[in-house]
Amino acid sequence: MTPTLIRFMRGAVPVCLALSLDLSFGASVRAGEPFRRLTGAEITARLTGKELTDEVHWAYVFGKAGRLTSVSLGTRGTGTWRVRDDELCLDGGPDGARCLQVWSSGQRVELRREGGLPDEGILQTPQARR
Repeated sequence: MTPTLIRFMRGAVPVCLALSLDLSFGASVRAGEPFRRLTGAEITARLTGKELTDEVHWAYVFGKAGRLTSVSLGTRGTGTWRVRDDELCLDGGPDGARCLQVWSSGQRVELRREGGLPDEGILQTPQARR
């Protein structure tokens, strides 16, 4: 082996090892529990009094008695929410009336609809917003 190749190998092996460990650790952390579709009773139990948000662009606060408060790109809105046929139905907010499947993995929640990308967020205690 040439001295140049030896120097290259000394630098490349630790970098490859570190990258390999980082990729394998990251995959195991992200794997967690799989998403599972919630039933109507689970949707009501999980969402009532909570906030679903992507932590940047939007948030929905699911109040008691079906009251919905939304914030989308700084604009506040109000509406209603209910559960029908194991789906979350929203009336009001930035997207108007619609019904969505609710999938959950821990605090992560996805609102899914046929033919569209899911709204992905986390479920948390409602936050004060200006």
